[in-house]
Amino acid sequence: MTVLLAHDVLGDDDAPVLVLGSSLGTTKDMWQPQLDAFAQRFRVIRYEHRGHSRSPAPPGPYALDDLGADVLALLDSLGVDDFAYAGVSLGGMVGLWLAAQAPHRVRRLAVACTSALPGNPGAWHTRAAAVRAGGTAAVADAVVARWFTPAWAHEHHDEVGRFTDTFSERMDREGYAGCCEALASLDLRSRLGSVTAPTLVLAGVDDLALPPDPHSVTIAQGVPGARLQLVPDAAHLATVERADLCTPLLLDHLGDAS
Repeated sequence: MTVLLAHDVLGDDDAPVLVLGSSLGTTKDMWQPQLDAFAQRFRVIRYEHRGHSRSPAPPGPYALDDLGADVLALLDSLGVDDFAYAGVSLGGMVGLWLAAQAPHRVRRLAVACTSALPGNPGAWHTRAAAVRAGGTAAVADAVVARWFTPAWAHEHHDEVGRFTDTFSERMDREGYAGCCEALASLDLRSRLGSVTAPTLVLAGVDDLALPPDPHSVTIAQGVPGARLQLVPDAAHLATVERADLCTPLLLDHLGDAS
């Protein structure tokens, strides 16, 4: 059963639609570095995964099918037939699912720091159990430490603190744990060939959570015609850490989404 995802809509109602999916443990605010540029060109729809911020958190475990169906239900409720999509990490996995499940609806696709097979299911189940027992605060420091390079985190201490506070305070423990369980069982490799949308794959060179090889490389090799772009001096949230590089790359690829 789908849930009605929390979301906002910005930009001209008559512009092409761009849907933005955030990473596990973040909110739609992670797209703030790109928002002004995107809203000048698109009707931007930012959503929160189930269990994140204001979105409902039904009992887990979840599967990626659940998270993707939530997004399709949201877009149907907004009267959106087709759209471009950009997603980071979990948001990128949802984007791959959407583009394979409903290729007639996804015009262009950009995914960043993501995977078709996150792997290591035991670690995801362990994290889910830890969060159910102690809340997201119990794992916040360890998780957020992998989102940024040490140099960037040192220079942007306050911003990293805001991400940590958001992770600790705005994630429902059951919702976050359910999403971890979705990652534990996720394997999109056999579906990559069904993606027909022109696809850009961004990968942070220093991403320790989902290293470019094999994760981004597998996607770029599996999606017909996909282009892989490595982002230097960037860890898992490359679109935040290297917005100066990622924003123009995304704008150039997404074009007018028409």
